[in-house]
Amino acid sequence: MGQFDIVIIGQSGRIEAEALLLAASLRRHAPGFAGRLIVAEPQPGPLWSENPRMTDDGRAMLQDLGAEILPFENRHFGAAYPHGNKIEALAALPAAPFLFLDSDTLILGEIGSLPIDTLPPSASMRREATWPVPRPEWPGYTASWRSLYDRFGLDFETSLDPSWPEGVWTRYLYFNAGWFCGPDAHAFGARFLEYAVAIRDDPPAEIAAQPFDPWLDQVALPLVIHGLGGGRPGPALDGLDGALTCHYRSFPLLYARERDAVVEALERVAAPNRLKVLLKRHDPIRRMVYQRRGAKVRALFDRAALPPREREIRTILRAHGFWMR
Repeated sequence: MGQFDIVIIGQSGRIEAEALLLAASLRRHAPGFAGRLIVAEPQPGPLWSENPRMTDDGRAMLQDLGAEILPFENRHFGAAYPHGNKIEALAALPAAPFLFLDSDTLILGEIGSLPIDTLPPSASMRREATWPVPRPEWPGYTASWRSLYDRFGLDFETSLDPSWPEGVWTRYLYFNAGWFCGPDAHAFGARFLEYAVAIRDDPPAEIAAQPFDPWLDQVALPLVIHGLGGGRPGPALDGLDGALTCHYRSFPLLYARERDAVVEALERVAAPNRLKVLLKRHDPIRRMVYQRRGAKVRALFDRAALPPREREIRTILRAHGFWMR
């Protein structure tokens, strides 16, 4: 088994509840995991209008589940761009192999079997064509992405997937930031922060009219991974977004599209009374899991013939009054 740390964000509200479920699923489904589960917690400061810390009982429960709480300071993002937590948290980590997981992830199997410590940096390919956004007078995918590689002195051509023709979004290196990994969290974090801040504050002219909220992390991520010698994940990481993890995004989406084994894992992990008391404070969990509305969501969809885009699934959920985040 590999030796690496799992890193997630723990923050007030929804993210605290998700972190509790992730920690409980890790403990239940991956008893052989030998690394640390690090819950990085943003601290109050001028970039937050409200205290972002978790509740005392939520923090205590995470520690009982084997997690380490790691406080970190926001110096560049904060409330204006909460996705930046995953970028700034890495700066507080040691130079060791890591797997970052979004808190809205369930562990389904022995994740410690992944050879994270022997692999180059990579990230999730469970993504859609969300950025750059085609619009009138934009220069196209090639010019948009090339401008970023040129800005940071990276080789653009070697990032491409030549099995796709020019102008098709899948030709270009693009990830979902729901998971990413590498051999050195500190070096990865430093590069991630440098690129993200530069893109936000001084984007190349070719992409200056593009939206960066909420996509900034996913714009910078392929540049970081390529610059550190990584790329698209190989078969050694197939368990992520597969047999070992599920990045469910929201509880209505989980019930709408994930396989039966994921629903069973969620409900099994959420069952203990001590955890239930904390999780019921989060409305989507209370309604979807404990009040059984998830079963009604599940009945709306054929998992073998789902709409091709997440946006379409959300539209159906909203039309039936089931969308919650």
